[in-house]
Amino acid sequence: MPPQGLEAVLIAEREALLRFLRARGAGDAAEDILQDLWLRLRSAQTGPILDPRGYLYRAANNVMHDRFRSAQRHRKRDGDWVSVHGDASAASEPPLPDRMLIARAMLDQAEAALHAEGERVLQIFRLFRIDEMGQRAIAQHLGLSLSTVEKDLQKAYRTLMRLKDVQDAE
Repeated sequence: MPPQGLEAVLIAEREALLRFLRARGAGDAAEDILQDLWLRLRSAQTGPILDPRGYLYRAANNVMHDRFRSAQRHRKRDGDWVSVHGDASAASEPPLPDRMLIARAMLDQAEAALHAEGERVLQIFRLFRIDEMGQRAIAQHLGLSLSTVEKDLQKAYRTLMRLKDVQDAE
């Protein structure tokens, strides 16, 4: 289906909108801003617009300002972090060999404890915590129900908590 409404006007005005954004300081981000605008338009519930071209230019300008304000907040937050915690870009000292051995032993214990709960529990835990896959995606990937994934994750967390209690007691 060919684009209609605001989407059709956006496509027709694309180059002019890019020039408009670049002239207002968007620079290389102009394409990204236009993409954000397109995504917003796709999800927006709008009625008839008297001047769609003018509406698009105002909306593009608003998206550019939103991105600018967001970048300012990020810079301020990062600056505040550095002022409190020091320069995060400075290389930290490598861990001492004995600390590396202890950490490796603890990791091996955790992996063994999870493996004792079953290969599926270990696999689900790895997919969720290391590969950062969502629970629904894990369920689909492994052909399991969401409830099974949730229960196996709970089992993994209980196992790790018991292991932590044992390690803390030592």
